[in-house]
Amino acid sequence: MTDGDVPALDDPVGQSLTGRHAHLARHFGRAVSYVPDVASFCAVPADPDAADWNDLAKLLGPGELADLFSAPATPPRDWEPVFHMEGRQMVWSGDIPPVPEESGTAVVELGARDVPEMLDLVARTRPGPFRRRTHALGTYLGIREHGTLVAMAGERLRPPGWAEISAVCTAPEARGRGHAARLITAVAARVTARGDRPFLHVAEANTGALALYERLGLTTRERVTFRGFRIP
Repeated sequence: MTDGDVPALDDPVGQSLTGRHAHLARHFGRAVSYVPDVASFCAVPADPDAADWNDLAKLLGPGELADLFSAPATPPRDWEPVFHMEGRQMVWSGDIPPVPEESGTAVVELGARDVPEMLDLVARTRPGPFRRRTHALGTYLGIREHGTLVAMAGERLRPPGWAEISAVCTAPEARGRGHAARLITAVAARVTARGDRPFLHVAEANTGALALYERLGLTTRERVTFRGFRIP
């Protein structure tokens, strides 16, 4: 089976919310979204009708953001566009290399007690949406220097058979030391150890991250557009 034959990756948000992340979902009709303190992503069926859009509006509420992630469905005309960003969906096409070693630092697992530090790191580095309970989506790993969290990466979307690597970020003062590569590899190793395959999304404009992912062995499955709309 080729990557193009895997429909789970065509709708990673919807497939996650109706599967492994069902316990983190809220529903109204055929519309579904993550609970607000976990993630902003929402989904409608691949062939939404007016009733589905109405259900999503009721689920999220007037004036709220409908973060459709990479879904191609077009919402009603009176939904105001908030963001539009070109990107890629990438998959790991080969074996996961050994996690690089570095003296003086170790890759550690992060949890609820680390959330304040995780949120501070995200605020300083802006890797993408990350909320108070985003860590509940999967395993998050980090690297500390002198006791301070300076880099992290973890799992986000979990469609059947796959796990998305996300929240890859390094504090400005700790860049250039290979932390991102170590963490991405460590997360990918955990994903494959349980029988899943790693994938990720990246903005087309983030050329540095794109080059790193390709160097590690990730290949582009398809180009996507990330979109968000304001509900009237």
